[in-house]
Amino acid sequence: MSSLPEDLLYTKDHEWIRISEDGTAQIGITEYAQESLGDITFVEFPEAGVSLSVGETFGVVESVKAASDLYMPISATVTKINEAVDSAPELVNQDPYVEGWLLEVKIEEGTDLSVLLKPEDYAQLI
Repeated sequence: MSSLPEDLLYTKDHEWIRISEDGTAQIGITEYAQESLGDITFVEFPEAGVSLSVGETFGVVESVKAASDLYMPISATVTKINEAVDSAPELVNQDPYVEGWLLEVKIEEGTDLSVLLKPEDYAQLI
């Protein structure tokens, strides 16, 4: 496994989040998660505009091995899904941290980011 990107925060459920200064963020699954799942064949996305709470299921990733629920790492409103992954789910396997992101969201004010794992903490988990 390659090193974990330092600009991301992680969850115990193997999602990552890249937070921007403007209060938006991208969310995806980690390299560890995509390797565990195997070849990804389908990703189920929420609709743009949907507000989701931390820990809530926001979709499903299906692979040749299994289907796995996706969990929101923060409370946020979905602003965009990755259309490229919608039509070519294998992008999550090929590049989970850049091309294979899943959602863009607007973070709710007052969201507690301290529950997210720093790269070194996530590395210990896996």
